[in-house]
Amino acid sequence: MSITLIIILLTSAVSIRSFSRPELFYKLDFSPFAVENKKEWYRFLSHSLLHADWWHLLINMFVLFIFGDVTQSYFEAYVGAKGSFYYLLLYAGGIAFAVVPTFKKHRNDPNYHSVGASGAVSAVLFSSVIFRPGTELCLYGLPFLCFPGIIWAIAYLVYSYYQGKKGGDHINHDAHFWGAVYGIVFTFIAAPQSIGSFFNQLWRLLPF
Repeated sequence: MSITLIIILLTSAVSIRSFSRPELFYKLDFSPFAVENKKEWYRFLSHSLLHADWWHLLINMFVLFIFGDVTQSYFEAYVGAKGSFYYLLLYAGGIAFAVVPTFKKHRNDPNYHSVGASGAVSAVLFSSVIFRPGTELCLYGLPFLCFPGIIWAIAYLVYSYYQGKKGGDHINHDAHFWGAVYGIVFTFIAAPQSIGSFFNQLWRLLPF
């Protein structure tokens, strides 16, 4: 069983359970106030097991399903046996790093709560794009909606920015951006050979 599949099954189980158990939801969500005042540091990771609704869960798990195993395989190709461990660091680090700015901003706000694996999923997505920016992805399998992965990655961030400005839910859309930053930086550090490869591939995508 793949690491990605284990993450998807665990996240889905806890998320679905929390839909009908508010006490579980608020025990595990990301509450900067609780972290600051009660030292509940586990929330930096546990919030990734929760989602605001079915749509939020399905989108995150679908993106992870598409990019997870292939990203792990890229790490294994670059760093060998350590690839699986680096992939776990990518995912777990993406969860925690993506909410650090949120923690600093809302640590004195007892009413702020957020959930979702978006930071980690964004880290995986952008790591995959660093390895293969030109890989074409087709939305719903439609040929006229086929674009290089880097285009979809940018679109994902634009959507996250819009939703972050819109607000009104428990989703920390800012985590998408910081998760992406972590994914890029971590990949370059963990597999420095990917830097030259990325820019060479990007250059070949230019229309001139």
